Amino acid sequence: MRALITGVKGFVGKYLADHLLSQGIEVWGTSRKESPFLCLSNGNISVIKNDLNNTEEIFNLLQLIEPDYIFHLAGQSNVKQSWIDKEGTFYANVNKTIFLLDACVAYQKENPQMRLLTVGSSEEYGKVLKNELPIQETTQLRPVSPYGASKAAVSMLVKQYNTAHNLNVIHARPFNHIGPGQSDGFVAIDFAKQVVRLEEIQNPTMYVGDLSSKRDFTDVRDIVRAYFEIIQFGEIGQIYNICSGTPVAIQEILNYLLSFSSKKINVVVDESKMRPIEIKEYYGSSKKIRTTLKWKPLYTIEKSLSDIYFHLQEANSEKEW
Repeated sequence: MRALITGVKGFVGKYLADHLLSQGIEVWGTSRKESPFLCLSNGNISVIKNDLNNTEEIFNLLQLIEPDYIFHLAGQSNVKQSWIDKEGTFYANVNKTIFLLDACVAYQKENPQMRLLTVGSSEEYGKVLKNELPIQETTQLRPVSPYGASKAAVSMLVKQYNTAHNLNVIHARPFNHIGPGQSDGFVAIDFAKQVVRLEEIQNPTMYVGDLSSKRDFTDVRDIVRAYFEIIQFGEIGQIYNICSGTPVAIQEILNYLLSFSSKKINVVVDESKMRPIEIKEYYGSSKKIRTTLKWKPLYTIEKSLSDIYFHLQEANSEKEW
C-alpha cells in the first residue's frame, strides 16, 4: 500500500509518516520546499515540491505516485495567524483543498479504491452552548475564527464532493493536539518553552493569557493512529471527532509544567495574550470513533506534557532552539 501526505513536513505530518512506515506503508509527501526527508523512525520517504495551487499538477502527481491513501494535512493551522491574514488562511485551507478534491475526482476514475482523508478542526464548531457539551459530529457549526470558518467550509465541501462525485473522502475533526516538536503558538509548547528558558534566569516571571479555560487535549501520536484507522475503516462521506472527551483547564497544564522547574516562577496574566473571542469550556465526544473504529487514546495528558518538557530541555541543552 502507498500513501501520500500533503504538508508532510509539518508537526503532524512527521508523526503520521512515522506511523505509516511502522505499518509497512510506502510513504510519499508534498511540501512547499523540495528536499530529502528523514522520518522520526529513520525511515526515508520521498518528498516532492508541490504548493497544491493547480488541479492539473496535483492530478499529475497522483498519477505518478499512485497512492491508495491520501492524507490532506497541508494548510494554515494557526488560529491567531488567521485573524492577521484571513485571505491567506482561506486560500491555503479552502482553495487548495478544492484543487486537491478536483484532482482526486479525476484520479479515482483510475484508482477506484483510493481513499482521501481531509483534516479539519474542532474550531469548526465554534460557539458551542453549554447544553451541547460534549461536542458531537452533529453539533451545529458556529465558527468564531477565520481558521474555524475555513475548516468548516472544507467539511461542507467534503460532503458535497462525496454526494455529487461519489468521491471516497472522509473528514476528521481533531481537537487540540499536543506532543514533542510542536511549533510555537500553541499553549502547551509555549508554556513548556517558557518554563525551560526561565530555568536560566534569576527571579523568573512568566506572562500568560486566560488560565481558566478548559480544552480537550490529545497526544499527536494518538491523533495519527486515529487518522490511519479512519482512512482504512471509516465510512465514506462521514465526519469523525478525534478527542479525549475530557476537559483540562489551562491552569492544570501550566501547573504540571511548572512542577518540573527547580525554581519558583512568578506567573503574571497578560491581557494582550487573550483571544478576541474566548469560549471557557470546550470538549468533544469521541463516542463515534471509539465505538465504530475501536480507537481510544493511549497517552495521558501527564505523559504528553512530560515528553514535551524533557524534549525541549534536551534541545535547549544542545542549543537547538
